[in-house]
Formats: sequence, C-alpha cells, structure tokens
Amino acid sequence: MIHHPSELLESDWIKIIREHAPGAEALGKLHPRQLELVYQQQWFNMLVPQVYGGMQFSLPQLVKTEEALSWADGSLGWTVTLCSGAGFFGGFIVPEVAQQIFKDKKACLAGSGADTGTATEQGGGYIINGSWKYASGVHHATHITINCRIVDAAGNPLTVDGSPLIRSFVLDKADVQLQSGWKYMGMVATGSDAYSIRNVHVHKNRTFEIVPDAAFIDEPIYNYPFLQLAEATLAANLSGMAVNFVDLCKEAFEFKATNLRRVSEANAELMMEARESAIILLNAARSAFFDAVDKSWDDITNEKYLKDVSRTSRILARIARETVDELYPYCGLLAASPDTELNRVWRDIHTASQHALLTFLE
Repeated sequence: MIHHPSELLESDWIKIIREHAPGAEALGKLHPRQLELVYQQQWFNMLVPQVYGGMQFSLPQLVKTEEALSWADGSLGWTVTLCSGAGFFGGFIVPEVAQQIFKDKKACLAGSGADTGTATEQGGGYIINGSWKYASGVHHATHITINCRIVDAAGNPLTVDGSPLIRSFVLDKADVQLQSGWKYMGMVATGSDAYSIRNVHVHKNRTFEIVPDAAFIDEPIYNYPFLQLAEATLAANLSGMAVNFVDLCKEAFEFKATNLRRVSEANAELMMEARESAIILLNAARSAFFDAVDKSWDDITNEKYLKDVSRTSRILARIARETVDELYPYCGLLAASPDTELNRVWRDIHTASQHALLTFLE
C-alpha cells in the first residue's frame, strides 16, 4: 500500500510550515520561522556531498521527502526542491570552492538553467554578463548558479561540433543584482525572482560541468543522470500538492453535505465517490512513479529504467493536474477564495505544473 506523504513529517513541522504559509505569501519568500525549520532539518543540503557536511540523500529518499514537503506547503516544497537540487552541483564543483561554499551551514544555492548569459575568457577566468529569470529561493541563497555561452573577445559564440559552448558557473550572491520578476498567481512564497550580472570577473575554478565524468565525488547520486533527477523531483512536488488538495476536499465536501444550504444526498454521494476515485487514480500513478525511481536507483546504467522514470514522472504530473481539476468544481466558492488553503494549493499546482520539463508526455 502506498504511503501518505504526512508519514514522513513530524506533526510540529507540519504545524510550523502551514501556520506560516499565509505570511510567507505576504512576504513573497519563505517565512523566517519556516526558514529556521529548513536550516534545522538541513533540507537545503539533501544533495550536498557528505564530505562537505551535506546529507547526500539517495534519490528514493529525496523524492519521498520532497513530496511530503510539498504536501505540507507547495511553495516551501518547491523552494527546498530547487535549492537542494542546486546543492547536487556540489558533486561537480572544484573541491576547494565547494568546501568554501558549504562550510556555511546555511549555504543555499539558487539559479536558472537557462543559458541567457555570456562568459568571455580573461585573466585566468571569465567576464560574466547576462540576465536570468525564475530563480526559486533566490532571496535565501548564499550563492547563485548560472549557465553561460562562452564567447570570444568580439562577442562571437564559441562552438563544439557546431553547437554553442555552454558552461555552468557558481557565483557569490553579492555578484548579482536581484530584480522583481515573479508576479504569478501561485508559488508566491518561492520568491522566484530574476537577477542580472554585469561585467563580473570570476576565477576559472568557479565553472563546472554536470556530467558523471566531470564529478569530483564518486558516489551514486552524482552518477545519476541530471535529467531524470530533475523530472522526478518536480513530479514529486506536483504529487504532494495534489494529495494535499484531495485531503482538503474531504472537509470541503462534508461541509457542503451538512451545512444549511447542503447539497442533496445523491450529489453528496457523487462528490465523495469522485474523491475516492481520485485517490485511487493518484495513488496508482504515485506507486508506478516510486517503483520506477527505485528500480533506476538500483541500476543507474539501465536505460529502460531511466526512461521509465521520465515516463512515470510525466504521467504523475498529468494525473496530479487532472485530479485537482476533476474535484475543484465540487468545492464551491471556498476553492476560489485566495484566503483559503484550498485555493492556495490550487494556485500552486496550476503554476508549478507549467514547468516545461513535465508539460508533454514525450
């Protein structure tokens, strides 16, 4: 039988996360009390190498934890997922730099995967310019990761086998300028704002490549393909939000069945049956997803298992969206009020599910 996400979280943690979720939305970033809990539990460090003091979770442990956190609150779960995902880069960053970054127990990496910057070689390093959007958790970050196209002194892009030469960099947060850019209906507390960099020189040891052969830490998690890791962690977030929405529907439906303007017995039964069907469908997708993750983790070199992770991640993301949409009309105006948790979860999942990585089944 598939576990419920709540089984992985202490009741005190859930209380802290949810009590401060409205305040986090008002702030446009995680509430200080939520952030304190994140630091206490080292959730930003779930993928940081143990040699640097990180937790170095296995992939199955990671996705279950992230699903649970997104069940507690979508914005917190997403922020932890994206920032801990950037901590994964610790396995590929030059050790002397990684040690410097992660000696801070509150170290947090945020960034964007878009290659919207340029890097020009100069003086044992690079001159960085560019702007990037949607860096979840950037307000809590101590360091920023970026992707740049390498260009020559005249600004002409360098290529490898006809393709642009792209490198990843890790910079101190002081090197970037934050810009207000997150104005969407959901995931408000992720603080996924934009940032820019102008003529900043970084040493060549601040560049890294995210491929197994370039890893400095020889551990299974840093040999796992980054694409499937990203797909699985994002799908786990959508799953957690959907499970939370289904949970919240129980109270909403019971209220509609018993209040003074209650629905008929037949319609009350229809709502409850719809919820039970949603639970069965969602749990089946979750079970297939976690099974695929487990198999791929046990045999990282098996291409079929990796493809199954991609496939089940996309199916779970689609079913999470469809499950919420199926139940939403039965919730009444309660689900349309921006002050309710039900509405916040609806806004969060319909914003997070717009991520391009999980939009298409192929």
